Amino acid sequence: MLKQINGTMLRKMIIAGASLLEQNKKNVDALNVFPVPDGDTGTNMTLTFKSVLNEVGKCQNNNISDLSECITKGALKGARGNSGVILSQILKGISSVLGQSNESFNTKTFAKALQEGAQVAYKAVTKPKEGTVLTVIRIMAEAANSASKKTSDFEEFFKIVLDKGEEILGQTPEMLPVLKKAGVVDAGGRGLLVIFTGFFKAILGEENFTYVIEDTAAKTSDQTVSEADLNVLGDIEFAYCTEFMIIEMKKKTTLSDIDKLRERLVELGDSVICVGDLSLVKVHVHSNEPNKALGYALELGELTNLKIENMLEQNRALKRARAEKEAQNSKPFGIVSVCAGDGLEAIFKDINVDELITGGQTMNPSAEDICMAVEKVPSQNVFVFPNNKNIILAAEQAQSLTKKKIYVIPSTSIPEGITGILALNPEGTVEENFDAMKEAIKTVKSALVTYAVRDTSVDGLDKDVKKGDIIGLTEKNILVAENSVNEAASKLIEKLVDDTSVNITLFFGEGVTEAESEEFRQKLEQKFPKQEVSMLYGGQPVYYYLVSIE
Repeated sequence: MLKQINGTMLRKMIIAGASLLEQNKKNVDALNVFPVPDGDTGTNMTLTFKSVLNEVGKCQNNNISDLSECITKGALKGARGNSGVILSQILKGISSVLGQSNESFNTKTFAKALQEGAQVAYKAVTKPKEGTVLTVIRIMAEAANSASKKTSDFEEFFKIVLDKGEEILGQTPEMLPVLKKAGVVDAGGRGLLVIFTGFFKAILGEENFTYVIEDTAAKTSDQTVSEADLNVLGDIEFAYCTEFMIIEMKKKTTLSDIDKLRERLVELGDSVICVGDLSLVKVHVHSNEPNKALGYALELGELTNLKIENMLEQNRALKRARAEKEAQNSKPFGIVSVCAGDGLEAIFKDINVDELITGGQTMNPSAEDICMAVEKVPSQNVFVFPNNKNIILAAEQAQSLTKKKIYVIPSTSIPEGITGILALNPEGTVEENFDAMKEAIKTVKSALVTYAVRDTSVDGLDKDVKKGDIIGLTEKNILVAENSVNEAASKLIEKLVDDTSVNITLFFGEGVTEAESEEFRQKLEQKFPKQEVSMLYGGQPVYYYLVSIE
């Protein structure tokens, strides 16, 4: 019987949850509603939780307050896609309550933590939908609250919570018709239950959970020092940082001589460290006379591991870097865009995008990825184009990781992103451009051509979709299913073009040659004589064609 969870057990729970999610991410991916090869809920949740594990792995103690802070930080930095962002908010709420504990917590505290997790997650979503992971965490939290009043045993408590979670997950198809039509339960809800099942297995004492933690400490440390130095540069009083060790002490040297050395070093400069005994002394000092420091030390013994650095030069270099950064930030606004494919990257660069993030349907960048791109932009005001509905929340969450002002244009496709960027007026204000870009993306119709990864039935089609069929779809609906790429693309365009349509643009990706695309363009010109038809190389994975109609 386990009545209290301490920091050691909490760490095991995180490892177990991450391990089980990693093992099951493909199963969770397969639950996505559309039968297209971009089902990445499991992948996004796994990458988000892996970031949590990385931060927890860097925590040097098992204090629950410190571990909770690491969980929150890791979740925020690693959040990817809608599922990952929502998971990060659930973990943020849970950690905010657990973080008030130091040594351990009981079932009542954990139940309160789950309730806070549910509330924080609901607040993070503009229009929460029931039948999603939000419903699952809310019902689990309610079950936890009830169970905590009946039992103090975590094994019994978790079984109740998990059983209730499975029950409500099974009901999600009744809440969302799209799930029922596809014959699946909510993927995010399943991913959450996988994580909590991992927690439960750790509580039961299973020890076969291992996980490799990425070594990101060096990179994080470098970034932290660099940013700190750039923000607090002053004049250097002592020019040289001097470090060494004293070994092979002279026979006449005593412990009082070490104390005297420390006093003499203090008179020379600051940041003095002089510790050790008659076998070894470690010395560090900032001074303008490193020769004197060395001379004093040589009176005691031999010197080794000697290092002298010119801090004046370091300071000048950092000041130059700060000046360059300030000069770069003089632009009124910059642009960050997400895309995948060398052709699309070239197009975005041609329309003056400052920074590109590789990502899209099958690889959603995290909030930290977006923040890092924003930091590189030479402006304090940055427009971010996610170009995918699953990246919008992560883009919005990136705001909390930077001091720059992020303006997220809610573009859900590459065509919307291109149209929005082209609406930029260099002479306009940030607010005017923000409004104009948001309006511009509404003027374009976007669609995709890819292949089905499983059988399904779709309302409005005269036949069921079979695995391997070429399908044409918008963000919300599969409109056509054919045996060939060009036939599917042609019929898809036919369904979207109307009397107001002027331009039809296709971006061809992997699996389509330039010759094939040109031949298809000519056929489209004959079929749609009233519209201007353009074919551009995108090089994007997964999708044969990205379609833009304006």
